[in-house]
Amino acid sequence: MGLGRGMLWAAAGMALGLTTVGAQAQSFMQNGGRTTQPVGHYEFCQSSPAECAQVTPRQAPTELTRSLWARIVEVNNLVNTMVVPRTDLEIWGVEERWSYPTDGVGDCEDYVLEKRRLLMKAGMPAGNLLITVVRQPNGDGHAVLTARTSLGDFVLDNLEPRVLAWQDTPYEFLKQQSERHSGVWVSIEDDRQMLVGSVKK
Repeated sequence: MGLGRGMLWAAAGMALGLTTVGAQAQSFMQNGGRTTQPVGHYEFCQSSPAECAQVTPRQAPTELTRSLWARIVEVNNLVNTMVVPRTDLEIWGVEERWSYPTDGVGDCEDYVLEKRRLLMKAGMPAGNLLITVVRQPNGDGHAVLTARTSLGDFVLDNLEPRVLAWQDTPYEFLKQQSERHSGVWVSIEDDRQMLVGSVKK
């Protein structure tokens, strides 16, 4: 987190190393077909329907300028610092509830929602800020925010202080919001070779 903005920008470029067409393609997640919406997100949509009715016209990923990269890093650091991690059971007394961390506490989905909201205020369209469900190496489910940019897909994560290119994370990517409609979810075709534990029941 101590890197200067210039070094962070350089890191963004070097992290992707777009020297071949294949490397460039790998910088973006490959989506499959429509899939099931997480229950927590479905319930969130029922209480906040406007959050799940955002329609983004088909367009190129957001141009990753130096100023936008600095803002992405800033938002990731800000939310990771200001929100204290708590489970939904501790906060609400239920296993799963997606919400904004208005009281300064939240779980992974709450971090994601707040980061998404702040980056949309900074001008990024909803279709380039995608809530994404992943599996951790230990088998636990987790949610991160994917920022889709001209240099590839970057992950904002409450478990990692750095903003990483998606392929540099330790996760198995399962599904995410559609680029076209915030209430629709699509699968992710993650064919990278990685060791993951069995899913906890």
